[in-house]
Amino acid sequence: MKLILLGAPGAGKGTQATKIAEKYGIPHISTGDIFRKNIKEGTPVGLKAKSYIDKGQLVPDEVTCELVKGRLAESDCANGFLLDGFPRNVFQAATLDGMTDIDAVINIDVDHEALTERITGRRVCAKCGESYHVSVKKDGKCDKCDGELIQRDDDKVETVKSRLEVYNSSTKPLIAYYEKTGKLKTVDGMQSVQDVFRDIVKALS
Repeated sequence: MKLILLGAPGAGKGTQATKIAEKYGIPHISTGDIFRKNIKEGTPVGLKAKSYIDKGQLVPDEVTCELVKGRLAESDCANGFLLDGFPRNVFQAATLDGMTDIDAVINIDVDHEALTERITGRRVCAKCGESYHVSVKKDGKCDKCDGELIQRDDDKVETVKSRLEVYNSSTKPLIAYYEKTGKLKTVDGMQSVQDVFRDIVKALS
């Protein structure tokens, strides 16, 4: 099964991706992992990507598509894959159409206000990395190791708002793009992890 996972930052894509990959026996492919692997191995396209990253610039679509194409040609993708973080815009989606046929696109739909509240309320243990939410955790101490709970920069209001703006301008048009193909399956991401996963499996069956 060849799948794409869409959803705003903080929608729970990472958690669901692990569960989907496990259930269907397919590799979970994130663009971040592909970048890191190619840069580490010093491949020509990896070095090309690194030259942009080092300057603090976005890696051009053409380079990203080249990296993904190489990854999809690997043997573990023979029975399918789950793409997470790609495509990020309509150009990348159209390029992907030229590489392979996608079976379904899962869109984890979340309310942006509730999402902002969910992310900005997140606190992480400075020692062991355990995650909590201020709505249920009031004392600022980790239950596991008694470490101090901190708010990561990624979880601050300004950062979250800016990430959602980027998502709305470039990634949201993908929903319309895949809706036209009839391959889009939207699930309610405001439910529990188990219920979201149950709905994904139902949508794919």
